[in-house]
Amino acid sequence: MTTPNKTPPGADPKQLERTGTVREIGSQAVWSLSSCKPGFGVDQLRDDNLETYWQSDGSQPHLVNIQFRRKTTVKTLCIYADYKSDESYTPSKISVRVGNNFHNLQEIRAFCLRKDCAMGAIG
Repeated sequence: MTTPNKTPPGADPKQLERTGTVREIGSQAVWSLSSCKPGFGVDQLRDDNLETYWQSDGSQPHLVNIQFRRKTTVKTLCIYADYKSDESYTPSKISVRVGNNFHNLQEIRAFCLRKDCAMGAIG
């Protein structure tokens, strides 16, 4: 099976998974959050329900840490953000970092989700 280098914008990850274009591997990882309000944690972040979500509860930066038990190649990362539901809790900037442990993470990609955000130091 070949996997495209880039998922088309607006592509439905669940449909891509059903067609064999991508494979969901998040269940193979240990997920942790920098903070969360009770009832708005990892389970809600990962439950495939667009009505539930992670809500942080602490100082910034707000982090989602995904640790695989062994070296794992990740070609596509899908993030659902909905400004219409609650723009005050939707991130404006995202930084993707990789490494062998938490202390040697290197940023491989940073991007804005809103047109009005400025790229600068994230974190």
